[in-house]
Amino acid sequence: MSTAHGARARARIEVTAAIKDEARRQLAAEGAARLSLRAVARELGMVSSALYRYFPSRDDLLTALIIDAYDSLGESAEAADEAAAGPFERWIAVCRAVRRWALDHPHEYALIYGSPVPGYTAPEVTVPAAARVGLLFIAITRDAHHGPGLAPTSLPADLRPDAERMTADLAPDLPPEVVTALVAAWAQLYGLVGFELFGQFNRVVENRETFFRHAAEQLARGVGLVPGSV
Repeated sequence: MSTAHGARARARIEVTAAIKDEARRQLAAEGAARLSLRAVARELGMVSSALYRYFPSRDDLLTALIIDAYDSLGESAEAADEAAAGPFERWIAVCRAVRRWALDHPHEYALIYGSPVPGYTAPEVTVPAAARVGLLFIAITRDAHHGPGLAPTSLPADLRPDAERMTADLAPDLPPEVVTALVAAWAQLYGLVGFELFGQFNRVVENRETFFRHAAEQLARGVGLVPGSV
């Protein structure tokens, strides 16, 4: 790579990062629905036509921000998983990492798990980043299933066809009872985090750290994870 080409590549990386940083500031101030390429360009001292060379549309910029947010959340969850031992404690560590990331990045959390942005539909390219935390929970549960074992709850007969479909799609090597509980736990986790982040726990839950830990433990038990197993 020539020196000139390398300098252009570095400059593009730097400008792209600056655009995304300014867009995040606008998310915090105005919300995703009001994100504007023209406003981003104006704040950076760029003409709109120059910014369009980096992000051809608002949706392209939103997609980049969404992928970055999912990847940042995924990295935090994966780091927490690596630092814990045993499936049960790994599960709790990942849940706590999701909560901590959300509290530290409220506007980015709102972007990926809050209200849909009017006129925007996330493309398939966001799926791998969005799946990171869910795949981590599946991996933890799989390790327990093939190691110390699981103690899942029973499954109603009329739910079994849907449970078997979900199992085939998500984790064919796990029992349908477990996969169904995993899907429910995934939804409940983000419900817990969203309630805290968006104020629904105000004047309801005071000791939120302890409350969350207890709730995360209940989710783990619902999936069939057993405390103390390694």
